[in-house]
Amino acid sequence: MSASFDHRNGPSARIIGIDLAWGERNPDGLCLIAASPERGVILRTALTSGDAELLGWLAQQVAPEENVLLVIDAPLIVPNAAGSRPVDKQITSRFGRHHAGCYPANAAKCVRPLRVARLLKERGYAIGFDFSLHPRLAAEVYPHPAMIRLFELDFIIKYKKGAVAAKRLEFRRLQALIKKLLPTRFAHLELAPPVRALLKQPWTKSAEDQTDALFCALIGYHHWLHQGQRSEIVGETESGFILLPAPLLDS
Repeated sequence: MSASFDHRNGPSARIIGIDLAWGERNPDGLCLIAASPERGVILRTALTSGDAELLGWLAQQVAPEENVLLVIDAPLIVPNAAGSRPVDKQITSRFGRHHAGCYPANAAKCVRPLRVARLLKERGYAIGFDFSLHPRLAAEVYPHPAMIRLFELDFIIKYKKGAVAAKRLEFRRLQALIKKLLPTRFAHLELAPPVRALLKQPWTKSAEDQTDALFCALIGYHHWLHQGQRSEIVGETESGFILLPAPLLDS
């Protein structure tokens, strides 16, 4: 499934990547892109702790008249009480050979993501991907298969697990790939100095969380920049969907 919309005559947009913690103990990674039809700027990254701090940060970043796309690495639509969603199985079937399969999402496992989704809807966001239907959207993304596509990889970048030394090497590889991607796929996207500094930092958990949020924001910016025509929607709005960059050959 694809989505198409026209932003060329519309207002600017705020694209916010969120690496959402599934529990209350770990922080959320955040990244803000200010986008217009002519250019974009990755303004800042941040860490927040808990629902109130997350929602407060979001409220500070957007003006009432702006379009907003929240691009969230966490399940937002989970109608099933147990097991897994159809979209989880579809992603695993298509990307499992790249080591990018989905963890099964169900209501029992996704208490905080579903609570955050409800709180966002109470604040005027719709769970969706089409700006022609709603000016403020929240969409689920999954960075691993998106990296497979945007970086043209055979396997995921394994910076999440394992020995710290190995994670540092893989995290450095991720940073290098992002820096290589920016001028080729996002030529009009500028980086504020703190974001440039983030892409040079050695691995720490806080740097990882903010870099994950940055990559989520890039998925959203890619979707917005190309008016949905270079995106793929895996799954359905009723049972859960994941927003992905389309394969390069199809773009």
